[in-house]
Amino acid sequence: MHARSCAADGARIAAFAVAAPHETTGSQGHWPMHVPDPSETRRRPARTGFLAVQFAVFLVHLRNMLPAMSDPQLSSIDDIAPALKAEVLAEAMPYIRKYHGKTVVIKYGGNAMTEERLKRGFARDVILLKLVGINPVVVHGGGPQIDQALKKIGKQGTFIQGMRVTDEETMEVVEWVLGGEVQQDIVMLINQYGGQAVGLTGKDGGLINARKMLIPDRENAGELLDIGFVGEVDSINPAVVRALQDDAFIPVISPIGVGEDGQAYNINADLVAGKLATVLGAEKLVMMTNIPGVMDKDGKLLTDLSAREIDDLFADGTISGGMLPKISSALDAAKSGVKSVHIVDGRIEHSVLLEILTEQPFGTMIRSH
Repeated sequence: MHARSCAADGARIAAFAVAAPHETTGSQGHWPMHVPDPSETRRRPARTGFLAVQFAVFLVHLRNMLPAMSDPQLSSIDDIAPALKAEVLAEAMPYIRKYHGKTVVIKYGGNAMTEERLKRGFARDVILLKLVGINPVVVHGGGPQIDQALKKIGKQGTFIQGMRVTDEETMEVVEWVLGGEVQQDIVMLINQYGGQAVGLTGKDGGLINARKMLIPDRENAGELLDIGFVGEVDSINPAVVRALQDDAFIPVISPIGVGEDGQAYNINADLVAGKLATVLGAEKLVMMTNIPGVMDKDGKLLTDLSAREIDDLFADGTISGGMLPKISSALDAAKSGVKSVHIVDGRIEHSVLLEILTEQPFGTMIRSH
């Protein structure tokens, strides 16, 4: 196939695949833009399932695509070159088979939560994973939104070793921003595009039991710092998450835990995602960030890191600040049996699908050995 023809096909597929479900409706012989509800899927399993898989695999084949171009004539999969169809299916199908019926925990944060284009793309990506039989569980952050809310009341966010210092007033802001504004925005977008998402905090169904976190004082050996209502995960009760998965819902979880005394705690979302992936026996943990992955001191992407290499990067200060809890949580998850742990660049549209459903190396893989 000539390069010009490939480029044209790629652009046309991109334009067609990324159309929102409410923008194009399918008919017999045409691409289905409507996401069926579970009862509809059960009534027509063969056709709906097959077309959903086709939709997903064409969307994720982004590495050969140019920016989307509007083509109102492109309304049938027959318009796509057969060779490109075969290539896309051949690449994606092994990954769909591998992860079918498995749980994938996604830590959703960074620019992907603030840029409208990326927010909409993420919502569609999560729906597509569900359509092809994968069980996504979303754990979201919300640091920029919390900072904005604090600024409105005249407070400045303070961080120690990547953790937000959280006094009583800040904790109130964290609860209504994460458990309200941010969570509902994610749930609304997923539902708007045809998915079925349900928002949870750690208080719901006893999901996240927490205890106060004390962190080592690096200036005074042996001393611990109290950074307020910041918690760490004591235990996770996955029953409510599994119940939602069994009923075809997509859980969206805010990282707020509750102590034995009923006190709410602000927990780093990376820590919650890692612990949840372990307890759920997730096949994969994907952590989205605002950089290509873990970088060395020269700014070069490190695509594969072992536990020993990570310890060295901690020791020499290469991994610092907000990356400390992220990488620590990723490594703990890998050591605890999560088979695949990746740090990916959330600034790239459809980064989650690129990581899960294509053979292209993406971001940094964390290994336990």
